[in-house]
Amino acid sequence: MRAVGRSAAFFDLDKTVIAKSSALAFGRPFYRDGLISRRDVVKSAYAQLMFRLGGMNDQTMARTRDYLAALTKGWSVDQVRQIVAETLHELINPYVYAEAAALIEEHQAAGRDVVLVSASGEELVRPIGELLGVTDVIATRMAVQDGRYSGDVEFYAAGSAKVSGVAELAEARGYDLAESYAYSDSISDRPLLECVGHPTAVNPDRALRKLATENAWPVLEFRHPVPLGRRLRDRPAVPVAAAALGVGVGVAIGIAWYGRHRRTRTTSAQKS
Repeated sequence: MRAVGRSAAFFDLDKTVIAKSSALAFGRPFYRDGLISRRDVVKSAYAQLMFRLGGMNDQTMARTRDYLAALTKGWSVDQVRQIVAETLHELINPYVYAEAAALIEEHQAAGRDVVLVSASGEELVRPIGELLGVTDVIATRMAVQDGRYSGDVEFYAAGSAKVSGVAELAEARGYDLAESYAYSDSISDRPLLECVGHPTAVNPDRALRKLATENAWPVLEFRHPVPLGRRLRDRPAVPVAAAALGVGVGVAIGIAWYGRHRRTRTTSAQKS
């Protein structure tokens, strides 16, 4: 008989645990501090649009990875961490699905480790995890040299690479993936869902919904977001998560909003 080891629950973040992207909030400080230019707005907006329309295949993931590397090259790691810290406490007010938070609690109560799996940079994901009581994350790692991003990506946590991260952690921890769980909203996470014994589609896109139906996977619809701040005040021990592509694609909406907002305020001030 096969020995059964420990099990874990792997959660994708955007649209799985939170109801909206946190890109809107992250765009403002990155733009304000000069990390993002107006030219980057156009590139990021286009990449974000292509992702929303067509999802992520190997080619688009490779382009996104290379874009992230070029975009962040030369950025000060300390500056990024400071922006993230300020954003977490002052700017971000994502809405966490109450259903997702309850599900995370159930897994922890059952003795399972909860792991946040995200293509976002580790500088973003890990502080969020620490803030919310989740210590295990699988996230994108950028190479650093002399305190600045070198322009190389050590590990891009997207697509099949998520499975590599999961497998590595499972081997180190002794997880039995056949007894483990995974949750995601996107067909791009098909490899992640297929690597565990208990995959679940959450608010799935059309392609993932079709795949889930074909494989008789559970499909969950999360419809009740709860403000993160309120949840932290009321139940500080509950681990919830919020992420976007914090250092690259995904900030475009926030940048564009901030630019329009700033121009509007400037114009109003000049008129007055």
